[in-house]
Amino acid sequence: METITILAIESSCDETAAAVVRDGREILSNVIHSQIDLHTLYGGVVPEIASRQHIEKINQVIDKALEEAGVTLDDIDAIAVTYGPGLVGALLVGVSAAKAISFAKGIPLVGVHHIEGHICANYIENKSLEPPFHCLVVSGGHTHLVHVKAYGEYEILGRTRDDAAGEAFDKVARAIGLGYPGGPKIDRISDEGNPDAIVFPRAKIEGSVYDFSFSGLKSSVLNYLNSCEMKGEEIVVADVAASFQKAVIDVLVNHSMEAVRSACGTKFAIAGGVASNRHLQKAMAEACEKERIAFYHPSPVYCTDNAAMIGVAGYYEYIKGVRHGYDLNAVPGLKLGERI
Repeated sequence: METITILAIESSCDETAAAVVRDGREILSNVIHSQIDLHTLYGGVVPEIASRQHIEKINQVIDKALEEAGVTLDDIDAIAVTYGPGLVGALLVGVSAAKAISFAKGIPLVGVHHIEGHICANYIENKSLEPPFHCLVVSGGHTHLVHVKAYGEYEILGRTRDDAAGEAFDKVARAIGLGYPGGPKIDRISDEGNPDAIVFPRAKIEGSVYDFSFSGLKSSVLNYLNSCEMKGEEIVVADVAASFQKAVIDVLVNHSMEAVRSACGTKFAIAGGVASNRHLQKAMAEACEKERIAFYHPSPVYCTDNAAMIGVAGYYEYIKGVRHGYDLNAVPGLKLGERI
């Protein structure tokens, strides 16, 4: 079978990334320029600053990805690029770069859904993993429970009704003085805390057993902090972080296992930035072992935004015959499973 080499570009938020992927599973390079230090100054991602940084770094990142892979643009069979969802200005930088290369070299352009990329990150290190399987996508902007029916074919079983899990982590981290980015900081400090010190609520959506809601949990944490301040009681930050994190993880694990059990599934994966949370991985691994379900998760570098996952997803789109024209545009609100 002919070898397919794809140059992938990701710029949906605050990482400028490029990668070279061969045959959908072999990563020849994966270059990421993170803007975290810059946005930390503002307590979160500033869209205009993110866009400007992408413009400054995109060509450098692409050149480095090609160099590390030991290839040139003449060796590339297709360009894969994230076109949604994400920040519109940030997306446009990547899409524009991809279209320019596609036009200049006369090679196919393949637009990729960012969330599909996260799911496909599981294929990179788990060579034997193939659909069908269930996957929990947890990130700063998304919390989806998905049935991966085939390559590029997804059924959403549940989603958040309000805050995404990662968004709740960031807001709670800010409230307890940990700052941005919240997820990794709560993950670390939770090691020092008692996860059973404070009982926070676990929301259930009546009539939608697989849907999530984290706004009530976030409000409960804020109310607890305000109550302690009013009463002059000590706030043990590590206990608050650990108890909050346990509440989030309990809901994520319980909903996921219910979905897999109801479908008699045998494989389960997690994806997205929050999937790198050590406590979530441990809880999911234990739950899957108890249910006798195979458990998969990407390494941390493939959990956060990266171009390797976009190259993997782009490969499976490419071999299905998906091609986009030069009218491909950024779609910031693109839903999982939608095609443009």
